[in-house]
Amino acid sequence: MSPTAQAINVETHDIELALPARAENVAIVRHAFGALAEAYELTEQMLSDLRLAVTEACTNVVLHAYPEDVEGPLEVRASIAEDQLTVVVRDHGRGITPRPDSPGLGLGLPLIASLADTVQLGRDEAGHTEVRMGFSLRRLGESPSGGQE
Repeated sequence: MSPTAQAINVETHDIELALPARAENVAIVRHAFGALAEAYELTEQMLSDLRLAVTEACTNVVLHAYPEDVEGPLEVRASIAEDQLTVVVRDHGRGITPRPDSPGLGLGLPLIASLADTVQLGRDEAGHTEVRMGFSLRRLGESPSGGQE
């Protein structure tokens, strides 16, 4: 691939974290989103919705992505473009499947769907499991650069 083509495919993110999928690292992710909210002057409601949705997605990775004796990666990216905040939580685990000891679907994914404006579940080009969440900054009266309109 030519250097020009490579430059076109480069994505930049406001937050990009790669941590071991451990419960204590979910708090680190939450803290990072608090800093993002400060930088973009998000409302308290937007921050609350965002943190809860991201916490649920990260907790799903910690609890369900890897066998008990395996500690795999938890990857989180967030980007703001125009009036949209996009958050992607990714793992390299077994995908979104019900656990054999689970009585049914948990509350995590439906809760995420109720908090985010858009939710997509799937796999990236490398086959890693992704939860992609979109949050409209305009729905809460935010301007694209942060701050009230």
